[in-house]
Amino acid sequence: MKITRVETCGLRGATPEGGWSNELRPDDVVHTLVAVHTDEGVTGIGSAFTTENLVRGAIDLLLPHLVGQDPVEVERITETLHQTAFWMGRGGALTHATSAIDIALWDIAGQALGQPVGRLLGGRHRTRVRPYASVLMDEAGPMTDNLTHLVEQGFTAFKIGWWKFGRVDAATDERTVAAARAAVGDRLLAVDAGGSEGFFPGGLAWAKRTARMLADYDVAWFEEALAPDDLEGFAELRAGSPVPISGGEVLTRRQSFAPYLRRRAFDIVQPDTTKGGGLSESRRIGWEAQDLGIRLIPHGWNTAIGLAADLQLSSALVSTDLVEYKTGSAYVDDLVAGGWRLDADGYLDIPSGPGLGVSLDPQAVAKYGTRPAFADPKA
Repeated sequence: MKITRVETCGLRGATPEGGWSNELRPDDVVHTLVAVHTDEGVTGIGSAFTTENLVRGAIDLLLPHLVGQDPVEVERITETLHQTAFWMGRGGALTHATSAIDIALWDIAGQALGQPVGRLLGGRHRTRVRPYASVLMDEAGPMTDNLTHLVEQGFTAFKIGWWKFGRVDAATDERTVAAARAAVGDRLLAVDAGGSEGFFPGGLAWAKRTARMLADYDVAWFEEALAPDDLEGFAELRAGSPVPISGGEVLTRRQSFAPYLRRRAFDIVQPDTTKGGGLSESRRIGWEAQDLGIRLIPHGWNTAIGLAADLQLSSALVSTDLVEYKTGSAYVDDLVAGGWRLDADGYLDIPSGPGLGVSLDPQAVAKYGTRPAFADPKA
């Protein structure tokens, strides 16, 4: 089997808000699907957390290292893409695009071998996993209504984030967390400060005070409490925090994660498989984290393909017992055929079919995609 071509499809029309100060609009393209086609008619699908124009440019550069290659040799191909990108922007858009290619290659390998990707990644430690409902913070009324609705849908774990948290005053922070805790009861609740926003004002002293407040509300972890590059700050915060500290969603490549893991700056590391380097990198980050007693819970504010990849990853990593579910996004809820269903315990089944175990919904792609015939081998 040989790779013949690679195509892209940006998603627009229902782009959810990200909590950013320069807020996203519905027609902004920040998630791009990638299809890798082969001469045997097997097609793999991946997802990249960046705009389609950047993904297209990256693929133009990377294509000579893809066409004619055997797609089942996933990690050889992906590592070749990393190794040939030293001078051309490795770590940025090239790595985001490589992430989608890597996911698509694993999808092809699973289909070709008749196995779910999780089994190819090392074996299935679990067949289902608990998703946590990820929502933006808001004024108490709307946020409480949203969380209550999600409880009624069957979610048993939640994360609230961004908005005014760490950006106004301590009273606003605590009032927001208190309202969320009241809404979800004794269910798992995590808090995300959104420290990767440009010019985030929260510093180490704020993060230490806030961690103590969050402990009073039995918060499961404190995410992105500081700016992403503040390695020493994270290490000091984590050493004295009464709640677990998490981060890493904007880092790319395993080499960028290594200093944070070795300094034990995180209790929970959160690579985003759609931008950090794909499943190959997330798995290697997870292995190193496990050896150091650090959990990997993937960042998943992306697409249904990203979620499908995270589900397979969670089956292959023994301590990855949660995945992020971006609620209220058509790119998650509607993009794959059949959608997603919580079981009676609030878990998602990990697809057991070949590859990622999901297929795109043609109607959803036609509605939200920049290329309505995307992933059609005849297109």
